[in-house]
Amino acid sequence: MATFTPNEQRRALARLRWPLRLTRAGMVAEVLLRRFWPLISIVLLGLAALMLGLQDIAPVELVWGVGAALVVAGLGALLRGVWGLRFPTAADAMARLDQSLPGRPIQALLDDAAIGTQDDAAMALWRAHKARMAARTEAAKPVPADLRIASRDPYALRYAALLAFVVALVFGSFLRVASVADMAPGGGDLAGGPVWEGWAEPPRYTGKPTLYLNDLDAGALELPMGTLITLRLYGDVGALQVAETVSGRVAPDGPQQDVATQVAQDFTVLQEGEIVIDGPGGRSWQVAMRPDSAPEVEVIGDPQVSALGEMRLPFAAQDDYGVEAGEARIILDLAAVDRRYGLAANPDPRPEMIVPLPTPISGNRAQFEENLIDNFSKHPWANLPVKMTLSVLDAAEQSGQTVPQDMILPGRRFFAPAAAAVIEMRRDLLWSKSNGPRIAQVLRAVSYRPNDVFRTEVSALRLRRVVRQLEVHASYGLSDEVQGEIAEDLWGLALELEEGVLADALDRMRRAQDRLNEAMKNGASDEEIAELMDELRRATEDYLQQLQRQQAQEQEQNGQEGQQQQQGEGMQMTQDDLQAMMDRIQELMEEGRMAEAAEALKELQELMENMRVTEGQQGQQGQTPGEQAMEGLADTLREQQGLSDQAFRDLQEQYNPGAQAGESDGNEGRNGGQGRGQSHEGQGGRGQGEGQQQGQNGEGGEEGAPREGDGNGERSLAERQQALRDELRRQQGRLPGGGTEEGEAAREALDRAGRAMDQAEEALRDGDLAEAIDNQAQAMEALRESMRSLGEAMAQNEQNQQPGQGATESDRRADNRDPLGREQAGNGANSSDGPLAQGPDGADRARRLLDEIRRRSGETERPELERDYLNRLLERF
Repeated sequence: MATFTPNEQRRALARLRWPLRLTRAGMVAEVLLRRFWPLISIVLLGLAALMLGLQDIAPVELVWGVGAALVVAGLGALLRGVWGLRFPTAADAMARLDQSLPGRPIQALLDDAAIGTQDDAAMALWRAHKARMAARTEAAKPVPADLRIASRDPYALRYAALLAFVVALVFGSFLRVASVADMAPGGGDLAGGPVWEGWAEPPRYTGKPTLYLNDLDAGALELPMGTLITLRLYGDVGALQVAETVSGRVAPDGPQQDVATQVAQDFTVLQEGEIVIDGPGGRSWQVAMRPDSAPEVEVIGDPQVSALGEMRLPFAAQDDYGVEAGEARIILDLAAVDRRYGLAANPDPRPEMIVPLPTPISGNRAQFEENLIDNFSKHPWANLPVKMTLSVLDAAEQSGQTVPQDMILPGRRFFAPAAAAVIEMRRDLLWSKSNGPRIAQVLRAVSYRPNDVFRTEVSALRLRRVVRQLEVHASYGLSDEVQGEIAEDLWGLALELEEGVLADALDRMRRAQDRLNEAMKNGASDEEIAELMDELRRATEDYLQQLQRQQAQEQEQNGQEGQQQQQGEGMQMTQDDLQAMMDRIQELMEEGRMAEAAEALKELQELMENMRVTEGQQGQQGQTPGEQAMEGLADTLREQQGLSDQAFRDLQEQYNPGAQAGESDGNEGRNGGQGRGQSHEGQGGRGQGEGQQQGQNGEGGEEGAPREGDGNGERSLAERQQALRDELRRQQGRLPGGGTEEGEAAREALDRAGRAMDQAEEALRDGDLAEAIDNQAQAMEALRESMRSLGEAMAQNEQNQQPGQGATESDRRADNRDPLGREQAGNGANSSDGPLAQGPDGADRARRLLDEIRRRSGETERPELERDYLNRLLERF
């Protein structure tokens, strides 16, 4: 049987020494916290207030009042904690530790046997029991203290005091606690006299820190201009005196000073001088002011002007603390203006131009260089002598400026004679409203022979409308609003005359392509190539917009709405492909593959040329009867429009004989007899451009049969109207679509157009031009309605046929073309002889094109007609 000796019992109890001590310490902490938590909270709250320096900003009376209240509360809390205070004993600690163990083994070790001491068996069992209890004590651990006092502090005031103390530790300082001693009567520095505090706060824009004057020794002190000095004097009023000469102010001396001045002073450093605090603990500083220099700005280069009139003026600015803002002021140099022609009149008052100067968005503004970029082309002073002054401002409201610079205000230059004349008249109009009558006369002279000046009839009509508007308002006095509207119209007209329409856009695109090609051959810099690539993109977009606009105008005149939608979609697809090609060109140039980029640029040129040729020859080869009839009606509509325009001009001459001075009597020299002539958007009925091509392939009713009145400018309007009516009868007899609802509607519309033409002819023979114009308008509306009905009949006929069976010659030609409209080689759809497959990456381009067609065919938002077309392409290719 196991034995348990007294030595073993002592060893077991010795192992419990540290668990008992730690348990007792926890119990002491419980007692202290429960008895003294109010006192601890009061002490933490008072220390937090002192460390944050609240005593320095509050009145002395309030500081002492609050301090006394805290002291009283602290004494009360101390007495409450001490009263009835009893610390736990070792027996209490042993009892708590024994309770934490199963079976209370510590108490069992300390017990003795009450009976059976003479019985060996009973004592052996007792010793075995003690050995078992001693083994249980080996697992004894200190019992944690229970520091929860929520029941005693239901409002958690202890946590509020602890939070205030932690904030004071982070943002305060223990050094401020000692300042309370300075407030005690007879204590600290006040034992020898009053005390003071002072701060020097430089302006915020300087970036300098605030200085605590109490930490600075007497002597020399350098401060920025505008520094705010703040002094606070504590103690007996009048015990400390402040004298300063840095602010430039004059303060009364002696008894005339009020109490507020004797306890606190604030002033700004505006000059060098001295600051003296006279009295116990006083000091003096000799202040050297660091001046705030005015900002400086200068022009560092000549202005650079782009082709479109945008000016780039480099300048540099600097300031010791940074420039806040700047502006450029531009005034007219009237003495340097050549006062001739429209500039001879006194100019209307106009304020100076103020343009803000660009400044760095981030970074240091103490010294920087920027460019003033602006376009003054539309300003009345464009291309006139002006004086420009640049000025900058710093945070101290100080300014610096340049010497007024004489210069010609940059503006866009117009090289087309007509555009230059229009833009000069616009300048004269904005120069003085009194130039209105003279401008109207000059513009009438410019438009005397419109066919020699304007590319389209639209431009001539726009100028005539501006002239009429100017004449009407000039007779009653031009207002500022009307002056601005007319100037804006003249600007738009000048741009149209300068930039032109499709032909000019094509020339600009070709020039951009040639310049880019030369730059790649000559090894130009990356910046120059990027600029030329942007120019090519702009020129190409302009050309496509002009081409699409011209198509829309032609189709609106022809009334072919279905064809317009289909061509518009084709143009959109072509523009996307062109943009992808240009992106590919730019990518190759960025990678340094100039040879491949040049080859891709050549393909782009060929594609643009093919698109232009295809556009000019569209609808001319292998036309169906319906297409021939539609084209003949379109020609008739254009000729009727030309006759109506001629009648309108003759009507104008009746009421304003001087408007067409210099033109011969009758109708000689005009284009009315040729349909719309050359002056109608380049689409003269039988004149030039497309009309000539159509004339070669047969126009109107019978192929190769010339129209009556072609090229005959000496016949009267009535005779030409009669010839046009006869032509309409021939077209009406050959009109397809018989037996269908749409075909009958087209014939009824042509009947109405014929009756209107007969009435117009009769009115022309009677000299009633106004009635003739109304009847001609009815005839044109009936022609448009007939063309719409005929187009619907043709569309219905095409739907009834199965596409792709080679029913017509056009179907057979379409089967031999690829998606871009190019003839395939003899190998069929899989041929690689075409331009698309040329070059080292031809297969890759073909694959990308096929992927793009698949992508577009899956876009449900596209029109059904376009998706059907794309699906047919996928089936064929």
